[in-house]
Amino acid sequence: MKNEFVRFGLEKRRNLTGVLQILGGLGLIVGYFCFPILISVSSGSLALLMLLGFGVRIKIKDPLLASMPSLLYAILNFYIFFQNTFISELS
Repeated sequence: MKNEFVRFGLEKRRNLTGVLQILGGLGLIVGYFCFPILISVSSGSLALLMLLGFGVRIKIKDPLLASMPSLLYAILNFYIFFQNTFISELS
C-alpha cells in the first residue's frame, strides 16, 4: 500500500487517509449501536473519500478494473448515507 501512495503522488497523505478510513468504519459501527447520526456522517464521508480515490486512479490512468473497488465502495457508502438520511425520515 505504501508504494501505491508513492505511485499516486500522495505519500504525505497516506496516514491521513488511513485514519479517515478507520474513523469512518468505527463511526458506522458506533452509529449502528448508539448514535444513528454517526451513520450518515461516516457513510457520507467514506463515500466522498472513495470517490476521491476513484478520481485519483482515473487521473493516473489506472485500468478501469483496478479502479472499480473504490467506485463500488463509494456507491455502497452513498447508498447507506441516502437510506439513513432520507429514507429513515420518511418512515
